[in-house]
Amino acid sequence: MEHDLNKSHYNMIEQQVRPSDVLELRVLSALAAIMREDFVAEDLVPLAYADTELPIGYGQTMLSPVVEGRFLQALDIQQEEHVLEIGTGSGYFTALLAQLAKQVSSIELIAELSEQAQQKLREIENIALYIGDASQGWALPDRVDVIVITAAFVTVPERYKHALQVGGRMLVVVGVSPAMEVQIIKRTAERQWQTETVFETVIPAMINAEPKPEFEF
Repeated sequence: MEHDLNKSHYNMIEQQVRPSDVLELRVLSALAAIMREDFVAEDLVPLAYADTELPIGYGQTMLSPVVEGRFLQALDIQQEEHVLEIGTGSGYFTALLAQLAKQVSSIELIAELSEQAQQKLREIENIALYIGDASQGWALPDRVDVIVITAAFVTVPERYKHALQVGGRMLVVVGVSPAMEVQIIKRTAERQWQTETVFETVIPAMINAEPKPEFEF
């Protein structure tokens, strides 16, 4: 079983992530260093390295490896940077971020998921986990270099834009299924931001910021 998982882990990187134009060596090294099977339920371990979203309980899922790899490459996280992650989930993506950044602060609405992630991440020293509703923003003692939001917004809360350092950037998925864009928003000056669409995908909506249903008359 362990041999099969090691082979699946290798194949995830070489046959799924690399062919999706994720070629940044630091990102590939992070994906190689973190064992995805450690972050899924026991009955899902055989699917840990499949290119699909996997359920993690409480109606939530972990993103597919290709999407996670593309997120990390688009962010271009540097070793001295502080990253704010919105949506800890299983903790797997948090662990990947910690491989690349100096410090990771991660927020999770569902206390049980945060507590489970805490157990899985307890040996990684540069991660701080918090529990709370970050659907409209999150109070920070200082601005951060990077923000990554692992669920989709219809519109990006302004508080997140203001939480970035000048020169910092945020990755957020914006839109309503089936049309969502992955955007990198860079803070170029104290009151200026620049938005670039890097690719399209579909991921679950942010809890408490879901699209409002359209009424038909």
